[in-house]
Amino acid sequence: MPLNAHYDFINRAKEKFSRDGRFVALLAGGSMITNTMDEFSDLDFVAVYRPEEREAVMNERLLIAQELGGLLSAFTGDHVGEPRLIICLYGPPLLHVDMKFVMPQELEERVEDPLILWEQGRVVSDIIGRTSSSFPYPDPQWIEDRFWVWVHYGAAKLGRGELFELIDHLTFIRGTVLGPLLLIRSGQLPRGVRKLEQYAGPHLDELIETVPLPDRESCYRALKATVHLYRQLREASSELLLRKEAEAAAVAYLDSILSS
Repeated sequence: MPLNAHYDFINRAKEKFSRDGRFVALLAGGSMITNTMDEFSDLDFVAVYRPEEREAVMNERLLIAQELGGLLSAFTGDHVGEPRLIICLYGPPLLHVDMKFVMPQELEERVEDPLILWEQGRVVSDIIGRTSSSFPYPDPQWIEDRFWVWVHYGAAKLGRGELFELIDHLTFIRGTVLGPLLLIRSGQLPRGVRKLEQYAGPHLDELIETVPLPDRESCYRALKATVHLYRQLREASSELLLRKEAEAAAVAYLDSILSS
């Protein structure tokens, strides 16, 4: 599909930031790195500014985004714990753009190696060359320690009849546990449930069963399917301490809720 709007915006951003003396580089992340953009892709930018310009840049982030033209709405990423981020909607045509503002030294810890769209000198190239990116992977023990508490919580919501609360809870477990574990098995980065339809493989039908209707029986089956799929995906290694008592108690409690 045509990506004219995407490339027009990329070129506009490169020109804007290269002319602003406060900045030393404009980087790209996400699908721009892997050259897998399609018409539905967001644009992920990292704008690298001089340390002495921190106060001015952070105070003017929204204005900088507006100066790129066509800004319909924008807000900071505080709700996802990333105040350096501006989340923007431009148009027409509509285009979602994430723009993060960082100082050069903040690039030393990163989850991916960005594509350099524009750079002044070699400040960013040197940092990327001497450091490594590291994408966070889930800790199997962290999951196991929490999973059966989450099952009990879901069962209690089922018992009370709070079905939408339970549906939301199952979505959380799918994005935090099942999705990442399935993606890792497929050799992908554990990005929640991103493109899971492509990578769930033989577990796709089982994953579908974890998505309930707002019905008591459906929610019960979805929670049981969530338990079943997790048991298949968790690491059966000697290093993983299984919370067997919690597991047995939580599953028994879930079954008792339906029978009651």
